[in-house]
Amino acid sequence: ITVEPWSWARDWRVGPEDLLAGILGGRYDANMSAVCSAAAQLKSPVTIRWAQEMEDNDGQFTWAFWNAEGYVNAYRHVIDICRKHLPSAQYMWSPKGEEGLEAFYPGDKYVDIIGLSVFGYQAYDKLEVGRDTTFVERAKPGYDRVTGFGKPIAIAELGYEGNDEYARDWAAEANKPHAEFPDLTAVVYFNDREVYPWPRNVGRPEWRVANHPLD
Repeated sequence: ITVEPWSWARDWRVGPEDLLAGILGGRYDANMSAVCSAAAQLKSPVTIRWAQEMEDNDGQFTWAFWNAEGYVNAYRHVIDICRKHLPSAQYMWSPKGEEGLEAFYPGDKYVDIIGLSVFGYQAYDKLEVGRDTTFVERAKPGYDRVTGFGKPIAIAELGYEGNDEYARDWAAEANKPHAEFPDLTAVVYFNDREVYPWPRNVGRPEWRVANHPLD
């Protein structure tokens, strides 16, 4: 379960500093308690992924404007609240995989599994690197940055868009084990359209699997 601490309203959003102060001051404890209490009623194992991709500076997420200390304090506060209602859950710390993510690590006590985001967009590849990229190529930098924490690793968001050959290659690579990723335990597909446009004027990728059937 991914929990994003913001409003989805396009015409209103709590600013970064107000959001951080509110979380640390307990203003949203009841919200998180309600989420975790509801999740505790589920019959399946639960993983809570809170405020992902915090080290990404593209301006998409309000919490990504916090410094590392602020993020760590907020993450710990929220997990402490959730554990009161959902002690059996796994708690996922989920950076995007960018340089500098290490500063945002909240500590072993607060992390059961690490999630990463890995996307392949053929139109962007051609402009950025001049060729198609692969799943392994896109996943390895982030994986290498987090493997030292000694936690299980998952691809919490995977998406790819391109022609049939590109999509088939990505699907095949993502669905088999790789020697480069011995601690990778799961891959979760992000089956939706991208919310924000990508750089270099390539628009919003369409990650939905119906857009690239692999029969």
